[in-house]
Amino acid sequence: MSARMKTFVCILVLTFTPGLALAAGGVHAPFSFKSDLGNEASLQRGAAAYVNYCSGCHSMKYIRYNRLAQDLGIPENLVMKHLAPAGAKPGDTIQTTLPSDSSAVWFGRSPPDLTLVARSRGIDWLYSYLLTFYVDPSKPSGVNNLMLPGLSMPHVLGGLQGQQKLVEPKEGEEGGHGKGPQFELVQKGSMTPEEYKQFVGDLTNFMIYAAEPAKMLRYGLGVKVILFLLLFTALAYLLKKEYWKDVH
Repeated sequence: MSARMKTFVCILVLTFTPGLALAAGGVHAPFSFKSDLGNEASLQRGAAAYVNYCSGCHSMKYIRYNRLAQDLGIPENLVMKHLAPAGAKPGDTIQTTLPSDSSAVWFGRSPPDLTLVARSRGIDWLYSYLLTFYVDPSKPSGVNNLMLPGLSMPHVLGGLQGQQKLVEPKEGEEGGHGKGPQFELVQKGSMTPEEYKQFVGDLTNFMIYAAEPAKMLRYGLGVKVILFLLLFTALAYLLKKEYWKDVH
């Protein structure tokens, strides 16, 4: 195989299987998540979670408030009242108020824009990232993350999840093969583990939507196309019978 052909194959693989690029260092995502973009209530809760806990540091500069209102079935005036900052206009994109220069000093780099993270990192990576913060006293923030070791971001959702520690496999055990990472809750949060997983699921679902809003339009159009094809097939079959009735 020529070098040009190898390059082309690699591009195809990376384009159509974004989930393969799990994280720096090739960390496998221990948790999987199945998105449901038809669940409007989940998307609405996820949007509120993003605004309340993420938008202070992370922008979504490719999403506009009026598009958000339209896609998520929320009246535009409510979006501007509850999800947009004071002074924002419906056509504005979601920006953070965190100064990029200062944040680079505080965190070592400016917090990235989150519009496309579900596509660039992968859905399972994103879901696992939000679930695998654990206590690590050696880090300046006091926490580490299984999916992104050595991160500088604090556990913003720690008040909801609580604090958990990563449980090392005991001597003689196989390191948890088939079980995934094991965590032990050392400090309770305001949510139960089940409630927190639901919260993270809604947030992940919203970020999947944000990475490709047109997917929701394609889903709606796809139903219409299938119905048209079924109707056309029935008409074509009846037409075929009409043409061939004298032959048989």
